[in-house]
Amino acid sequence: MRFGGPVALIDLAALGHNLEVARRRAPRSRLWAVIKADAYGHGMEQAAVALAAADGFAVARVEEALRLRAAGVEHPILVLNGALSAEETAAAWEARLDLAVHQAAQADWLAALPRSAAVAGHPLRVWLKVDTGMHRLGLEPAEVPLVQTWLTDYPVVAPDPGLMTHLANADEPADPLTMLQCQRLRALARPGQALNIGNSAGILACPAARVDWVRPGIMLYGVSPFGDHGAAALDLRPVMTLKTQVSATHVYRAGERIGYGGTFVCPEDMPVGVAAIGYGDGYPRHAPTGTPVLVKGQRVPLIGRVSMDSITLDLRPCPEARPGDEVILWGRALPVEEISRAAGTISYDLLCGVSPRVRRESVHSPEPS
Repeated sequence: MRFGGPVALIDLAALGHNLEVARRRAPRSRLWAVIKADAYGHGMEQAAVALAAADGFAVARVEEALRLRAAGVEHPILVLNGALSAEETAAAWEARLDLAVHQAAQADWLAALPRSAAVAGHPLRVWLKVDTGMHRLGLEPAEVPLVQTWLTDYPVVAPDPGLMTHLANADEPADPLTMLQCQRLRALARPGQALNIGNSAGILACPAARVDWVRPGIMLYGVSPFGDHGAAALDLRPVMTLKTQVSATHVYRAGERIGYGGTFVCPEDMPVGVAAIGYGDGYPRHAPTGTPVLVKGQRVPLIGRVSMDSITLDLRPCPEARPGDEVILWGRALPVEEISRAAGTISYDLLCGVSPRVRRESVHSPEPS
């Protein structure tokens, strides 16, 4: 039986294409493909397969990394937030993960690993996460030499830990903080020590961030990290198309109010459609009247409030629409960036927020002509 309702089509070919765009932008760097948060809502395991040409994967938490190992992923896996306990540290060592260390407590958990683990043949690789200006997670620059000295006494830790940082404002290319952060990390590096800097915006706009390792994230999913130009200008292909069907159509008279609160008043006799998707599926609750969707390929505006299971649409631009007709909420023909701007949020929020009750189906779309 084929069920109706919302479905997220995940274009695995587009994932591979976007990875190649990252390689072209940072040709001398190795790439951590960031697939945290279930690959930004796209499905972590299938993303790992589509992104197998990456040099490694990056996730936020040890649990995510262990899920990848359980799925048979053998690539290096970097846990960006590091371990949250001694138990997680031990699990990371057992699973041969790379761990970020951004506070002294995490070094203490490394020290607590039994020295007998050192002879097991796989010392744990560590990346010292340095706060160069974002002020979220990270060692103070002055702490780095001391922590590096501590780690040399831990036989379970691989020698010469790398240095990494997170860019705060790389999505604003004119902001001087990005260059300053790169300079601050470089100033701490020992000769030959691996550096790990560039996120998507850094890869695309800041050559100084294209160091030994970079970490493309949102660009892999075909979304621009910049507010002033879209994905197509960067040769990025949207990976997710969120779609559903028209579930009902009506004609309402001038003056009739639509939906909860009656916030939209029909200015004339007009056709109104209902589409089978709502905030229970991850469509943004605060998307206002006027937010575009595509019905049979035609742009029509959302009207009234978004409900848990449905939205209402002004069908005057597409009066021939009938129940069962395709509705696209975002995708190649309607960029998710446009919807996020209309809803007053960011594309990350929309992609990660697609509900588990929305079916995911993988596709392999051909290269655009």
